[in-house]
This record gives sequence, C-alpha cells and structure tokens, in this order.
Amino acid sequence: MSSYCPDTTTDEVLEGIDISGKRILITGSSSGLGEESARALSSKGAAITMAARNPEKNEAAAARIREKVPGAELELRTLDLCSLESVRSFAKGFLADHQRLDVLLDNAGVMCCPRGTTSDSFETQLGTNHIGHFLLTGLLTPALVASAPSRVVVLSSAAHTIAGVDFEDPMFERREYEPWQAYGQSKTANALFALELDRRLAKQGVSAYSVHPGMIMTELSRHLNAELLEKMQKRRKERATAADAEGPVMKFKSVEAGAATQVWAATTGNLADHGGAYLADCQLGLTGPNHGERTVEPYAQDPDAAARLWTASEEWVGQTFDL
Repeated sequence: MSSYCPDTTTDEVLEGIDISGKRILITGSSSGLGEESARALSSKGAAITMAARNPEKNEAAAARIREKVPGAELELRTLDLCSLESVRSFAKGFLADHQRLDVLLDNAGVMCCPRGTTSDSFETQLGTNHIGHFLLTGLLTPALVASAPSRVVVLSSAAHTIAGVDFEDPMFERREYEPWQAYGQSKTANALFALELDRRLAKQGVSAYSVHPGMIMTELSRHLNAELLEKMQKRRKERATAADAEGPVMKFKSVEAGAATQVWAATTGNLADHGGAYLADCQLGLTGPNHGERTVEPYAQDPDAAARLWTASEEWVGQTFDL
C-alpha cells in the first residue's frame, strides 16, 4: 500500500504534506523517536505538545528542534506515565487549554528495566508502556472526538512476539520476572489497546494504530546489557526467515527512519480502512511466518483479548471509559 522501505525517513513520508493548524501531542518527547517526531511534524506546520517526565531534558530537546525548525510551535508539559496522579493532572491541564487534539502519539516507554513497580504498584514496563497511556488516552478522548477525524498512534514493538498478555499474572507477582518477557507483554498490550480503542471510537471519527518502529539505539536501550542483547540476538536468529539469514541478524535503523512509521501513521491518508492495524516499515503488519519486521502475532490482533485487556485496564486505573 506504499512504496516505502525500512530506511524511509520522517522527512520522506511527510514530503508534500501540510498539517498547519493541527495539534499533536507526543509523549516521551525529550529524546529519541519522540524528539524526532516532534521535529518532523513541527516542520510541516503542526503545533506540538511535547510531554516528558524530565522538564530540563524536554526543554533541551525543544531547543534542538528550534535550531532546525525556526518558528516551530512547541508547547512543553511535564508528564510521568509511572504515576496515575501525574497522568490525571496532565490531562486536566491539557484539556483546560485545548479543546481539540488531532493526533495523540503514545510514544514514551521503558524497555528491559530491572524488576520494579510504578508509584501505583504496577509492574514497571506494563505500568509505564500501557497503563499510563491507557489512562491518558481515555482522559483525552473528548478532545480527540472534538477534532475528528483524529488519530491515536501507540508505539508497540516486534518484541510483542516474545509474549502475549498473561491475564492470570500480569504484574509478575507469582511467575519469575524476566525483562524481555515483561517488555514483550507490554508491547502486546500496546497493540491490543490500539485495536480495542479503534473499535470503540471509529464511529466517532477517531482511528487508532499500533507501530513497530524497528531497532534503534536510543535512550530506550539504556538497560540493555550484554546478557540481554545476547538473548535478543539468539531469539532473532531462531525466528529468522531464509531472507533474514542471508544478512545481519540485528539491523539497526537511524532515528529518522525509526520515527518514520509513527509519523506516517499520524498523517497518511492510506489507512482509512485499516483502523486498529499494526504497522511496521510504513506498511501494514502481516500475520503468519516469513514477514520479517512486519510480522504481527495473531494474539496481538485478537479482539477478545483486546476487550479483556480494556476491562482489566479500567480496573487497574479505577476508572471506566464509556466510549
């Protein structure tokens, strides 16, 4: 459905696009893919709300963007997805200042961190990557509906292939904690969340998508020690297709290429009939073997699991969203 490839960059997918007047909120904007997405989208006229946990780092990222995009319209706000209180405070402040939101890019996340819990006692990776974004998106839905047609783009990962959501023990309270298992579970949750969100909001003009950005060395990778990298490489070798086996097992993208799929998902007109889809390399994800980075596991596109996750997520945040 597009001629793009794994090396396609944000500027290439935005060529010829004018999104002046659009309000786009990006979580995790202080570095990596979030910063690059903010730069690229602001260069096409969008007003960007940059949401990040560390105000100083967020301001430094904004300064770098303004150097490259003079006149960029950037609004900086503090958001800690590890705290439901912070999420609620952020949403209240945002809605007080903005009635409309054209794109919500749920980009922030943590990866393979040591065992830990959020301030609300959720396992850190599920709590940060999914639960915080679930609450944020639910609270901001009125602004998304007011801007319809609007979009929510949720960052998933090929790591979803490691694990589905363990509904019996999602917080690793009884099973042994393993960083990749926890990360994989959270990334499957991201894909299922986008699927169910789209089902609930499509009739109101809000579309949702999940995205695998590819392998990029950013601050997200700060917990990847030699042992975890070896586990990742071993797993990729085991899953490699014949085509993959001919080249390097671990193929890293530039940040500009890594952010391309989420920027494409936020702006392209080619996804109208594919709400809830999992995307990679600026293409639709594909189930079944031998699809490389575009592979999406059936359990990450299971509507029953998506509905079950939604119900669990409402219980976790203590709030029901009648969408």
